[in-house]
Amino acid sequence: MDCKYFGKCASCTLYDKTYEEQLEYKKQREKNRFSDFEIPNIEIIKSEEKHFRTRAEFRIWKNFDDENNPTISYAMNDFNKNSLEIDSCQIVSESIFNLMPKLLERIKNNEELKFKLFAVEFLNSTIDDMLVTLIYHKKLEESWLQEAKELEKELNIKIIGRSRKQKEVLSEDFINETLIIQDKPFYFQYKEGGFTQPNTNVNVKMIEWVLRNIEKSEKDLCELYCGGGNFTIPLSQKFNKVLATEISKTSIKSALTNCSLNNISNIDFIRMSAEEFVEALESKREFRRLKDIDLKMYNFDTIFVDPPRAGLDDTTRALSKQFETIIYISCNPETLHRDLKELTKTHKIINYALFDQFSYTEHIESGVILNKI
Repeated sequence: MDCKYFGKCASCTLYDKTYEEQLEYKKQREKNRFSDFEIPNIEIIKSEEKHFRTRAEFRIWKNFDDENNPTISYAMNDFNKNSLEIDSCQIVSESIFNLMPKLLERIKNNEELKFKLFAVEFLNSTIDDMLVTLIYHKKLEESWLQEAKELEKELNIKIIGRSRKQKEVLSEDFINETLIIQDKPFYFQYKEGGFTQPNTNVNVKMIEWVLRNIEKSEKDLCELYCGGGNFTIPLSQKFNKVLATEISKTSIKSALTNCSLNNISNIDFIRMSAEEFVEALESKREFRRLKDIDLKMYNFDTIFVDPPRAGLDDTTRALSKQFETIIYISCNPETLHRDLKELTKTHKIINYALFDQFSYTEHIESGVILNKI
């Protein structure tokens, strides 16, 4: 990928390497990090080299043109954490890339849309559904709504306006997505403000990697940190029943919607933290949220965890060790390494993969499947 902002924009820190060079660099770094474990061959899930992000956010920078007229541009941080004006971004999806200049040109010529605009967020699906959130430092009045509706119609996008304690949804606050996973379509709605995987094609390959490396089970799956059901729904076809937990209300609502879109009936979603679920499973506390769910009716043999960067807490690590199979998706190799020190006391690493969700950065995600010794 050739970007005119390489070495200037701090979003891409590995700008001085080709894609293959940076991938090899990250692979060797992680091989060294995990060298104290017995790991089979590391599978590498590659990204496209450009136009791979279907979610992006840009600040709006106010400046003056050559004739001293006020104007706006997109902005990111440079390596000194100062604002860098940009007019394009090579890592965003082609739909976002093509929309960016059209949207900015339309906004910069409209005082109502431009005034006190602070940031723009893009959320795009592979079926080309586009949601744009315009974030302001002002109250959004009826005059703004009318102009924004015209913009929405003109560009064939969905628009949300946000300001302090204000959210204006002009049509819908979600995008529709269809993911083809192992030649089968799965349907999702991704809500604004909820978590979505930023690299859709790598996300599909991550799900397929898990499906490919686990056997169909007559028993049940326990999933912690399930989000909107991104992994849960495709994995449900491999198990008798699934119980999935998530602390975010927005994500749980999305998960229930996505379950309905796919006509899946063997999943129960419950809103609770991983720590609360452990307490419920061990009968240490009673939760009204579980009044319609009998945990004793589940016969788990597999646990799936996709924790935040902090990794697993002590109680969740202890719980995971009770399962025959552990599927661990990690966004932080440091905490994954820490957790594996404990998990490999009872389990053996069977499969290991690196997922390059964030090309041109130091970041890499990991997948590990462990079976009980």
